[in-house]
Amino acid sequence: MSNTGSPSRDQTAAVAAGFIGWMLDAFDYFLVVYCLTAIAKDFGKSDKEMALAITVTLAFRPLGAFIFGLLADKYGRRMPLMLNLIFYSTMQVAAAFAPNYTTFLVLRALFGIGMGGEWGVGASLTMEKVPARLRGLLSGFLQEGYAAGNLLAVVCYFFLFKHWGWRPLFLLGGFPALLAVFIRFHVKESEVWEKSRHTDWGSLGRGILANWKIFLYLVLFITFMSFASHGTQDMYPVFLQRYWHLDGPTRSVVSMISMVGAILGGVVFGFFSDRRGRRRAVAISLGLACLAIPLWALAPNLPLLVVGGFLMQFMVQGAWGVVPAHLSELTPNAVRGFVPGFAYQMGVLFGGSIVYLQAAVAEHVSYANTMAITAGVVFVGAAVVALMGPEKRGEAFGDGKIS
Repeated sequence: MSNTGSPSRDQTAAVAAGFIGWMLDAFDYFLVVYCLTAIAKDFGKSDKEMALAITVTLAFRPLGAFIFGLLADKYGRRMPLMLNLIFYSTMQVAAAFAPNYTTFLVLRALFGIGMGGEWGVGASLTMEKVPARLRGLLSGFLQEGYAAGNLLAVVCYFFLFKHWGWRPLFLLGGFPALLAVFIRFHVKESEVWEKSRHTDWGSLGRGILANWKIFLYLVLFITFMSFASHGTQDMYPVFLQRYWHLDGPTRSVVSMISMVGAILGGVVFGFFSDRRGRRRAVAISLGLACLAIPLWALAPNLPLLVVGGFLMQFMVQGAWGVVPAHLSELTPNAVRGFVPGFAYQMGVLFGGSIVYLQAAVAEHVSYANTMAITAGVVFVGAAVVALMGPEKRGEAFGDGKIS
């Protein structure tokens, strides 16, 4: 069925596979976030040193996007996606048996390669299959697989951590491998890729180099978007523990509520972007996020803090809900497996530095002021970068041109 018709069974399966793959990827990633202080205690390390494990994972994601993105443009979307799922689930399970801090860092780096490859391949496969008129809405749903994975991680932490500890939780990371079986039997190859595929590596390389300008813009855009996302999520559980002195179950509930906001925000602003434009949706959501900062970081009591967490993630992940559609539309058919995914992960590489920066600054300034100041600065920057860039809302993907 064409990209302008109603969703078919294959399109529905592709959306489901993309969402679940990104959800399980984020689940594995956020287990480290929620268990950070416990892992640090096990290995005799500080919060700052364990935050490096998060940064290392983010740092290796571009390598995964590079490898799996090239494979996706040369050999199709399905097989690289299946291989990716098996690889990153294996690395997550292996981390459960890490005997020391150094081994743990190495395994998190390898996991980062798998995590980096999943988004670009999964997003290209999904966005190439769904109807153009629903692209923003389904983009928001797809992207919020990340928030759903965060929510799943915090639910597991809430119910299981006190009984099991952190290592058994990491064994749950083996489930993504099962998704590869679903893709094998239920998701067809992208027709857009089949029409625009490169015949050799040289042709693919030239196609990538021809789009260097849009690649650089996408890296800049995702860098600021990553500042906003990772700056409001990754160290927030530590902020709740160190500054608010909340126990594990209470921190989990606060995070659960904020992730519900994230999922709703991604879908709402993704839908809004179908009507009013991708850039406008990003700028409006981040502008509203600025208004949520006082409740999110400087609330006078716990109930208002919870409200602030919900509103903050509704707005921040609302902006992120636009990303899969926006990046896919700005990229030509024949390099859509590589360019958006590699640009995305390079942006995450640069943007992920905010986690280590926040942990370091918080050693000298209160966590509350650290979170509030960094959030305000990056929200404004990300909105400006979004508005200054191009937009191709509703771009047709099925013309089969190689560009």
